[in-house]
Amino acid sequence: MLKIDNINVYYGNIHALKGVSLEINEGEIVTLIGANGAGKSTLLKTISGLLKPKDGEILFQDQSIGGKVAQTIVKQGISHVPEGRRVFANMSVEENLELGAYLRKDKKGIKEDFEKVYDLFPRLFERRKQLSGTLSGGEQQMLAMGRALMARPKVLLLDEPSMGLAPLLVKTIFRIIEEINQSESGTTILLIEQNANMALSIADRAYVIETGKIVLAGTPDELNESDQVRLAYLGGY
Repeated sequence: MLKIDNINVYYGNIHALKGVSLEINEGEIVTLIGANGAGKSTLLKTISGLLKPKDGEILFQDQSIGGKVAQTIVKQGISHVPEGRRVFANMSVEENLELGAYLRKDKKGIKEDFEKVYDLFPRLFERRKQLSGTLSGGEQQMLAMGRALMARPKVLLLDEPSMGLAPLLVKTIFRIIEEINQSESGTTILLIEQNANMALSIADRAYVIETGKIVLAGTPDELNESDQVRLAYLGGY
């Protein structure tokens, strides 16, 4: 469904992504793990059109999207939940969700998706008239995910969904990620997550990125058996 082929991305003179290649098949949860500054967020921003690759190719359903503007990529079916949630603080929960559907014209479908989001996140229904800036961190994360789902994405890009959340909420968020993937629409997910244990527990496949390069790829079981991965990301032996 999504294929990244040998892309290079720069911030000025800094070579942030160095010949990165990866593939995501329809219906999969694929996770990308790595340390801070390894290039994880840069990759998501490049896929979603916020950054342009210098070279290489990004194919979505066999169509090149590398360098296209962000709204075109959303329209084609890729939604991005950014690191830090980025909700519109002075707007209500409901208004934030409406913005997620801003490219859509199908009123009936939008209404149905409001109901689906509220089913997934009952807390958002309770808070629907509340200003999103007054929500807790966990509620803002739910809102950021709900807002992305309002675009009816085929692929959902999730950047550090557990960051700053209490352990109990982390489990809830990961359970919901699995529900989104296993739902009727079967949304394909690319997950970036520093909590490597949690990410590998729900992923079909995983990649490890270090200093802008993919250094390992495999199933969660294969990565769990790697001494390199266990030492660096899974709390040792």
